[in-house]
Amino acid sequence: MAHEQLGLSNDELLSTTRAVRKRLDFDRPVSMDLINECMELAVQAPTGSNAQGWQFVFVTDPDKRAEIGRYYQQAFSIYKEMPVAIHKLHADSSDHDLTASQTRSASSADFLADNMAKAPVLMIPCIAGRTDNEAGANVLSQTATLGSVIPAAWNFMLAARARGLGSAWTTLHLMHEKAIADLLNIPFDDFMQVALIPLAYTKGTNFKPAYRPPVENIMHVNSWQASPVI
Repeated sequence: MAHEQLGLSNDELLSTTRAVRKRLDFDRPVSMDLINECMELAVQAPTGSNAQGWQFVFVTDPDKRAEIGRYYQQAFSIYKEMPVAIHKLHADSSDHDLTASQTRSASSADFLADNMAKAPVLMIPCIAGRTDNEAGANVLSQTATLGSVIPAAWNFMLAARARGLGSAWTTLHLMHEKAIADLLNIPFDDFMQVALIPLAYTKGTNFKPAYRPPVENIMHVNSWQASPVI
């Protein structure tokens, strides 16, 4: 039986599928029937050469979630000190709406780092092949590989949002990819993990579009033009 959906329009779905952290409901279980329903939509995404080299690992075991959560928290403590961390990026911007958005997002990221293990389901999309040890790895091979799994994972996240689930795309666990591969029996030499995505019902279902600077700042037509500094 299909699970009830929120009745969002296409535009509402696309503009309100947020990175949900503080509004994840850690106390409400998520059924594998619902996960399977979202997976049926995930695998409709395109892949390079129609290879379909994707695999998806779902972690519900509390002990394994706790261990992954510890790895994520360790990685997050390193990330926070990096110049690219959400806590520091755009800190000098004159766009006050942007800096306010960054501050809110940083607080939300801190919360998720402390609570990753509480999500009832952790999803790890994987793709066949490794771009980190491939002889002559280049932009083409990297983008073709990642482009053959990220659309499917995003399909899943959109399907989940339509059914009342929240998610957040994270990658910091990849600092400990080998250890997590060993924990979950993922064949490390053959499959590359690309994300760690917590899944849970959301507290409330109304989400707004996020603040973004004008799209003109990032659009180029026919040739690259200097963009305003934000």
